[in-house]
Amino acid sequence: MNLFVIGDVHGCYHTFLELLQHWQPEQELLLQVGDLMDRGNFAPETISLAISLGEKHPQQTVFLKGNHEVGMTRHYGPQGPYPSWLQWGGRYTLHQYSRHKELLAAHLSWLQQRPLFWENDAVLVSHAGLADTPNPLDEDNPDGILWRRGPLRNIGKLQVIGHTPTDGSPDFDPIHHVLNIDTGAVYGQALTGVKIKANGDVLRVISVPTNPLDSDRA
Repeated sequence: MNLFVIGDVHGCYHTFLELLQHWQPEQELLLQVGDLMDRGNFAPETISLAISLGEKHPQQTVFLKGNHEVGMTRHYGPQGPYPSWLQWGGRYTLHQYSRHKELLAAHLSWLQQRPLFWENDAVLVSHAGLADTPNPLDEDNPDGILWRRGPLRNIGKLQVIGHTPTDGSPDFDPIHHVLNIDTGAVYGQALTGVKIKANGDVLRVISVPTNPLDSDRA
């Protein structure tokens, strides 16, 4: 089965819906690199959509954990509050859930269960990628799979990541074999999905301009 990998959504619900029109569930596994919420205008709606897609297509969808999922679940969890999260977009999400309090508990439970990565023999998809660092799967590691900025390690397969916004177009690093598809949707640029063969060959890149409803910066 081919892959359809989508970058950081950040509450851009209408843009996400438009990009999903290009997904073919009968032929493609949908993978999303995390950061569904924060900064954009529709975090609860975006997470509800992801949950419903997972329920409807349980074998064809994988929603990964990003650093913003970690921030949100920590803020509301036993270690909370988490003031740092509020500073990097959480205050928008906090305000939005004040109007959707009935959704919060179920959404937090679902977010907590998200996996850190997905891989096959040719492709690894995660939020920020694998670098030469000890304990790369530690959720608190600033150079780990949720937080890394900068070059990654060539792991012998294509790494598809988000996390670090580009200038609006996907960025491919041929030396480390990394494709970054966070094209800054919440900053008024575009939400990107890439269709990839199971063997790692990129078939098509689809970028949808940010819907002005989704972000005050669109």
